[in-house]
Amino acid sequence: MWAAFVVLGRPGMKGTLLLNASYEPLCVVPLKRAIVLVLAEKAEIIEAGGGVVRSASTALPIPSVIRLTTYVRVPYRARLPLTRRALLARDAHRCAYCSRSADTVDHVVPRSRGGHHEWENVVAACRLCNGRKGDRLLAELGWTLRTTPTVPRGTRWLVVGVGRIDPAWEPYLTQAA
Repeated sequence: MWAAFVVLGRPGMKGTLLLNASYEPLCVVPLKRAIVLVLAEKAEIIEAGGGVVRSASTALPIPSVIRLTTYVRVPYRARLPLTRRALLARDAHRCAYCSRSADTVDHVVPRSRGGHHEWENVVAACRLCNGRKGDRLLAELGWTLRTTPTVPRGTRWLVVGVGRIDPAWEPYLTQAA
């Protein structure tokens, strides 16, 4: 039977980086899941995040990075899924046309004109520019893009996505890239 735990310390961080037995980053798991993995001896703490998790009979350092004790085969994911949240993070929440704060998604070549919903054809845009552009091509308006849209690359995007990065995770994310 699991006991109730009290978490002391590590404000602001919500997750724990989970590494495979080979130190390959897999994903970010919630703190509660990380604690369960460590207590069940399915994972070991590699980096402690400062603070302690306490129960009536146990005290455990809050894990920032944990490693599985057995290797898990993971299917290869070649491309990051296109989501609104990831797209806005890629473009730093800035409009691709005017650099103002972006809150919508725009297809450079509109879907009504044969454009596809893929990373290379989608950019973040402010409501004003998105409304002005409509279903027209950039050449028809005389507009240009600030940067060429590309697929985000690197382990950080595949593992963490757009979430906050704990500084203790950096060595594990960079060595895998």
